[in-house]
Amino acid sequence: MENNFITSSKATVSFVSALFRKTYLWMTFALFITGISSLLVVKSPALQSFIFSNSFSMWGLIIAEFVLVMVLASRINRLSLPTAVLMFIAYSILNGLTLSVIFFVYDIATIAQTFFITAGTFGAVSLYGYITKADLSKFGNILVMALFGLIIATVVNIFVASSTLSMIISYIGVLVFVGLTAWDTQKLKEMYIQAEDVDDSTLKMALMGALTLYLDFVNLFLYLLRIFGNRE
Repeated sequence: MENNFITSSKATVSFVSALFRKTYLWMTFALFITGISSLLVVKSPALQSFIFSNSFSMWGLIIAEFVLVMVLASRINRLSLPTAVLMFIAYSILNGLTLSVIFFVYDIATIAQTFFITAGTFGAVSLYGYITKADLSKFGNILVMALFGLIIATVVNIFVASSTLSMIISYIGVLVFVGLTAWDTQKLKEMYIQAEDVDDSTLKMALMGALTLYLDFVNLFLYLLRIFGNRE
């Protein structure tokens, strides 16, 4: 009986480790694709003209991103794993196209520096979420409400155009996505512990985990860039 329990525990740890490896691998791959897509826009006047010449192109890309995320989130169990992976890659490309605007606003050295700061912060916070024994779910509702507040404040500031409000939003945004990173990591660990095998179903779970952490990383990066960025 005891040997069976030990074997089961080892298997659970093995499954969790395997799924987290997949999660972080997919997330890193998506960030790489996003970066390459952004740099292609910087190097291509034709892409710049297509994306920035009128608002319809940019809004079209944003709507396409939103649709891809909604389809992945709502139909992940119905999609085949290859199809879900391709959709995740497509989302990473589209996000890279829209995020390319930062290369025309901030200098490359500042973008690189902020990226490494984000990577270090994200890694430390995600590790905390993985190893902590504290229940982070009690902060979940607070973080979600704060996120909605951020969205509303950002929309308001489009019309107000207050630099002070923008900076306040940025600092709050960093705190919110630091919290979300830890919470999301803990949620993923709890989900992965329930896995009985590494198959298509659990790999799709890991893919959605990668998308969640990817979004946490990108938003954390953007808010930090607003704080540390030196405008050209």
